[in-house]
Amino acid sequence: MNELDVGILLVFIVYALVNGFRSRSIASKNLEEYFLAGRTLKGWQAGISMAATQFAADTPLLVTGLIATAGIFSLWRLWIYAMAFLLLGFLLAPSWRRVGVLTDAELTEVRYDSQAAPFLRGLKAIYFGTVVNCTVLAMVLLAATRLAEPFLLWHEWLPHVLYNPLLHSVQRIGVPFTIHTSSSDHLWILSTNNLLSIGIVVLVTLLYSTTGGLRSVVATDVVQFIIAMLASVIFAGYVLHHVGGFYSLHERLMTMYTPTGPGNLTFTQLVAFTPAEAKDISVAILLVYGLQWLFQMNADGTGYLAQRSMACRSDHDAKRAAVIFTISQVVVRSLIWIPLGLGLLLLFPPPSGILDANYTAEREFTFVQGIAELLPHGLRGLMLVGMLAALASTIDTHLNWGSSYWTNDIYKRFLCPLWLKRTPSDRSLVWIARAANLLILALALVIVPGLASIQTAWQMSLLLGAGIGTTLILRWIWWRMNAWGELASIAGSMSLAPLLIWNPADTDEAQRMLMMALGATLVSVLTALLTPPESQAHLQKFYRRARPPGFWGPIATACGVPPQETHTRLWKALVTTALSALSLFSILIGVGSFFAHSPSPSWFPWDTGWSACVFTTGLGLIPIWWRLAFGKPHDADEGME
Repeated sequence: MNELDVGILLVFIVYALVNGFRSRSIASKNLEEYFLAGRTLKGWQAGISMAATQFAADTPLLVTGLIATAGIFSLWRLWIYAMAFLLLGFLLAPSWRRVGVLTDAELTEVRYDSQAAPFLRGLKAIYFGTVVNCTVLAMVLLAATRLAEPFLLWHEWLPHVLYNPLLHSVQRIGVPFTIHTSSSDHLWILSTNNLLSIGIVVLVTLLYSTTGGLRSVVATDVVQFIIAMLASVIFAGYVLHHVGGFYSLHERLMTMYTPTGPGNLTFTQLVAFTPAEAKDISVAILLVYGLQWLFQMNADGTGYLAQRSMACRSDHDAKRAAVIFTISQVVVRSLIWIPLGLGLLLLFPPPSGILDANYTAEREFTFVQGIAELLPHGLRGLMLVGMLAALASTIDTHLNWGSSYWTNDIYKRFLCPLWLKRTPSDRSLVWIARAANLLILALALVIVPGLASIQTAWQMSLLLGAGIGTTLILRWIWWRMNAWGELASIAGSMSLAPLLIWNPADTDEAQRMLMMALGATLVSVLTALLTPPESQAHLQKFYRRARPPGFWGPIATACGVPPQETHTRLWKALVTTALSALSLFSILIGVGSFFAHSPSPSWFPWDTGWSACVFTTGLGLIPIWWRLAFGKPHDADEGME
């Protein structure tokens, strides 16, 4: 890095800090201002903030590794989450907003009133806010080490009197923070550099996010996302320039990827968007790809997605946020990263033959290697700022979200009334929230050294959350789901995860995901049916407050609402979700196939025209689902605004 690169980085840091301290006063008033920005977010702000969080510094490295190891079709494991994003906006966001809670764990005691409800709330605060959240945050911090390693050379910049004590401390701890192990001395220098880099990024993030709360997080996210997208476009342009353009990219990849090419991928398998042409796609894998969004703990928006929806100023803004988020996250971002990932395969060719255990991590690192070797000063600084900004936007969200559990659902709900025997003030709760950020960060740092690669960490996080998502959606659309059923799904997931992760049997990832999801969901539904339902009075109170869609016949009738009204809203939202997802996926496939020169699938009747056909279909569906989503609202929805 030269002075220009450092200058660009410092400008961004100053902006983030100023923005955080500007929002400090209003964020300090109470938890709603701190965690939900006073429920004043516009749709575009919430949508871009969600996209910035999901952008992350780890995601482009993950995408680069997935393309290299399994081809473009493997990215459907990321794209399919559009179903959850759109379902949240069109079906569940209005109920999330109406229920008026700060966290999804708090929703537990609004939805249920049995003896299991308080225990479930505390368990979710710990499991979601600590176990799952810290695992994901550790994955993001792991990406930070990959990103910073070639650029932030602290051993060359800092005086020995400052650097050497840190180096000796890292050596005494004996835990490496790098994938490069060429020599013992170099290993600990890189590890020390990476820890310093993480520390500085996290310190800046903590300063603006803990002072200004969600307002500063969202405001910074918007700028972070713009910088990260602009930098990614420039980087993709340089990669394509170095490989000779799209036509040369296609020709050279065809030459490289023969039947015995790198990773045993053929060219068709590398660039396939459909399963018939992809590599090693079984029925189990297809089911996981297609239903993974439904299995996961954020299937109903649980977590920071619901937080952004609850922070929106209206149902209309919440729907708009979901659409903006999905277009930015799934379509635009992917169309930049696909040619980028393919071009990096040519610029940094993978080895042929048998792949070693570090292959995935090494392919992920080529994204950072490309920044270091291809971009000139200034543009390199912009790209580094873009990636660090993406990293910061993910860290600030996970810290803010995780601390909301510890503050609202552990400290305020349990510690204060049961142990401290007092009612906390609004300002004291905000200070507890700020302190909780440090606890979450420390736990995440402990996890980082145990992660072999970003892809491995991502797969572990998916398995930890699998099986819970279906139950979380059922609690909104089915009156019979109860607290015992939801407890059973979490207990099933926590019990099965260790067995499946360290299972010596020859089961692949897809089989483990299906076993987890089916097992936990079955246990959940059976438990709900075999235990008493929640009280009618409590269910009616919840229904009047949240007006959920779906199968609430007896409760809706008792509240004086025709049962078909809840069914109508459910099916309308499902149709809107399906059509909008089909539309956006078609646009993605059409443009992406054109970029990657993907051949037409075997079932398509013509040899050419595949890209144009699916792209046109996607465009043609937009007016239909847009009218369904943003036309005249249903009377029940309109009355709840």
